[in-house]
Amino acid sequence: MRAKIACIGAGRMGRGIAHCVAHAGYPVTLLDAKSRDGAEFAAFAEGALADVRGALEGMVAIGAFAPEAVPVILARVSVLPLERAAEALAGAAFVFEGVPEVKAPKAEAFALFDAHADAGAVLASTTSTMLSTELAGLTARPEAFLNAHFLNPAFLVPLVEVSPSDRTSEEALASLKGFLEAIGKVPVVCKASPGYIVPRIQALAMNEAARLVEEGVASAEDVDRAVKYGFGFRFAVLGLLEFIDWGGGDILYYASRYMAQAMEDPRFEAPAIVKRNMEEGRIGMKTGAGFLDYDGRDLDAYRQSRMADFLKMLEGAGMVRPPVLD
Repeated sequence: MRAKIACIGAGRMGRGIAHCVAHAGYPVTLLDAKSRDGAEFAAFAEGALADVRGALEGMVAIGAFAPEAVPVILARVSVLPLERAAEALAGAAFVFEGVPEVKAPKAEAFALFDAHADAGAVLASTTSTMLSTELAGLTARPEAFLNAHFLNPAFLVPLVEVSPSDRTSEEALASLKGFLEAIGKVPVVCKASPGYIVPRIQALAMNEAARLVEEGVASAEDVDRAVKYGFGFRFAVLGLLEFIDWGGGDILYYASRYMAQAMEDPRFEAPAIVKRNMEEGRIGMKTGAGFLDYDGRDLDAYRQSRMADFLKMLEGAGMVRPPVLD
């Protein structure tokens, strides 16, 4: 029998998590974090389930699965009012908190976990702005708490950024990672740091894209085309650090120095780790190590596999053209 899952907060994030959890076969309870009268709650619960149903039907419309699956998946999702918190949380192996990004509501949600969740349950906040080190003090069980940042739409994007505090137990971390993998997610672990990984990188990229338009370098349409068919295309296959190693950290270093001088802006300078890697001879695949270690790897086979991945993306986009032979 699959573990029971609970979400404190039945807003957009809670509904998205309920969708992906139920899709993976787990029963999930959405606990309304606000106190409502009977009629108001009934309307709220109906709306929450309608949103989940709508998202499921949207996936059917794009060919993800057969329409017959929708009622089966939806039957695993329930919505309970705040006064039934004990029932909602009892027996849950994982409790996700998805209330507004304000400390007071989070403290209230954590108090519900402390009061009603089983002794072995793991509490995971889905916050995108507050650090696990800041929130750990809101629960009497900090060893069972950590952040799990889903990227919207939570039911579709595989990545979940998992951020433990210095009080999170290894057992809680391993348990949550295992669960996320079991429902088809890709968990990555990062320290409690503003912006986690993806929001920190994408904030810089989005701001730079906006600057290109602001400076008249290119139109918004052409900037986005460049991102879709160049930047995004490459980094959907190669990670950013893997790409540095692919081309060589020395290339990045000299290109960054040129950009910083040409733009007269230190934001383009390479970080110290790039120069340090150069000094240590760790510039990528051509030296056997960079940010990643390539010792003992068949580099020709590795490059070929990556090229095959690029080709699959082109095929998926309908952009593979046969060679012209006449």
